[in-house]
Amino acid sequence: MSRYSFTVPDSIESAREIQQQARSLVIPEDRLDPVGLVAGVDVGFEENNTITKAAIVVLNFPSLEVVETSIARMPTGFPYVPGFLSFREIPAILEALEHLKTNPDLYLCDGQGIAHPRRLGIASHLGVAIDRPTIGVAKSLLVGKHAPLGEEKGAWTPLIDKKETIGAVFRSRTRVKPLYISIGHRVSLETAIDRVSRCLTKYRLPEPTRLADKLSKKEGGEVRNLGT
Repeated sequence: MSRYSFTVPDSIESAREIQQQARSLVIPEDRLDPVGLVAGVDVGFEENNTITKAAIVVLNFPSLEVVETSIARMPTGFPYVPGFLSFREIPAILEALEHLKTNPDLYLCDGQGIAHPRRLGIASHLGVAIDRPTIGVAKSLLVGKHAPLGEEKGAWTPLIDKKETIGAVFRSRTRVKPLYISIGHRVSLETAIDRVSRCLTKYRLPEPTRLADKLSKKEGGEVRNLGT
């Protein structure tokens, strides 16, 4: 199990210190079992951002058939500050995870892994917190630069920051905006690219995070309510 216990800090200064400490626990290499179940994780907000809603969708791999879903809602306990979103989102994710009947072998998170200024985006932070293999699959660039990317599906180029490879810019569909894949925890970049590729269907997003994104925006559904 992880040596890390997730906590929500009371200031940005404390949050920065937590990130600096937790980043040392990220394992940027393959330490995962064969993947039979893959989970997509995404978070949305309701009631003027006062409620955080986490959605998890578990699929068989590689068939990508849905096995189960879990939703959790709870009061938002941390302000919106770019680069510190994990403190805002992970509490609800952890609650949603508590109600899964299965134990996914791999988690794809809608967000960054180590492609983050302090190398601890939500995928890495969640991975360390639960000590499970995670991959960051972001829709936009947070940090880093890259060479021009080919237009064809499957093209990719390294994402570089301060001379360090922090991820991959990946074309999931021909002539469609790329995704930004990065190591979360216990997965190498090469494996991360491969697993995301194998989770693609006809959409830009891999199926696990596409379905989680859809579920996080859907009204109703099975809900775990906290703080009421």
